[in-house]
Amino acid sequence: MSTHTHHLHPVAKTTVRFRLGLADLAATSFACSALQETVLSLRMWGESAQFAEQLPWFDRIRPEFQALRHRDLLLALASRHHYLPDFLTPRPATAWPDVAKELAAVRATPPELVRPDLERTFLPREGALPELLETGLSDPVALLGRIADGLQEYWDRCLAPGWWPRARSVLQADLVHRARRLAECGADGLFADLDHRVSWHDGVLTLRFGGPAGPGTDVEVAGRGLVLVPTLFARAANTLITPGPAPVLLYPARGRATMGESPDPPPTTQALRRLLGAPRARLLGLLAEPASTTELARRLDVTPSAVSQHLAVLRGARLVNRARHGGVVLYARSALGEELCA
Repeated sequence: MSTHTHHLHPVAKTTVRFRLGLADLAATSFACSALQETVLSLRMWGESAQFAEQLPWFDRIRPEFQALRHRDLLLALASRHHYLPDFLTPRPATAWPDVAKELAAVRATPPELVRPDLERTFLPREGALPELLETGLSDPVALLGRIADGLQEYWDRCLAPGWWPRARSVLQADLVHRARRLAECGADGLFADLDHRVSWHDGVLTLRFGGPAGPGTDVEVAGRGLVLVPTLFARAANTLITPGPAPVLLYPARGRATMGESPDPPPTTQALRRLLGAPRARLLGLLAEPASTTELARRLDVTPSAVSQHLAVLRGARLVNRARHGGVVLYARSALGEELCA
């Protein structure tokens, strides 16, 4: 199989059919990449209207972004058509790959691949490479180093402090939901609401793009499994196919619209505060969408241990449920909790 497409590039306007056997379904897994979200978020600085729910966050971090040493280089990497070079987002090696390790993989990109990748990104639609990138290609190893440095600084100063804890909760909640769908309903339930482009029938997962119908591409997964990757910066599903590793299907994360909610706890009624006490009422108000103890503590400006104590009481009263994904536990209001808040 020699077809290579990438979620940061547009694929041919056709159809991709993944043929999955029982072993492939059993090996289907999920992954989230902080580096991928960092790279894809560069689209926000050019066409933020595409992701309006993110605007409040990115307006807050704009001063830090403007002060970055490598800001112009980062902006140059995102084409006017919102495509990005493939080497910026290595395939996730684990469910939650470490940012430092992913950046090391960017630095280790074979230098001879850099120019072809940049040209695939920019030449078909813009006719030339951005000047900063064209100049940097005189020493591709040094260029890769500056790009990795720029992404590291962007992550450290702009995304990791406030945006990522909230984004991570949304992505974790999506993974918990998908895993539950797979366990309870099988492949039919998992793929039914993944994205409007995706359909599942008789062992074939079909990804349809716009444009005239064509013969499409058949991908024999052949025991490699399938990796499902949610993101906050895509409007529709896309894919990454290479000859060796498992195919990757990137899809818009469920609950991404909640990124637009105020980071402050929602107001609670006086009756609810009298019944539960102010701290637990505020906590229950935050749990309309799943969140981790760390995220809740940050939003309430209290310690995680304090949040854990209140969650234990609310869970004992059956007002909240919890679900584990890997080493992370997410909490959300139960049906009884929803009724009480209403």
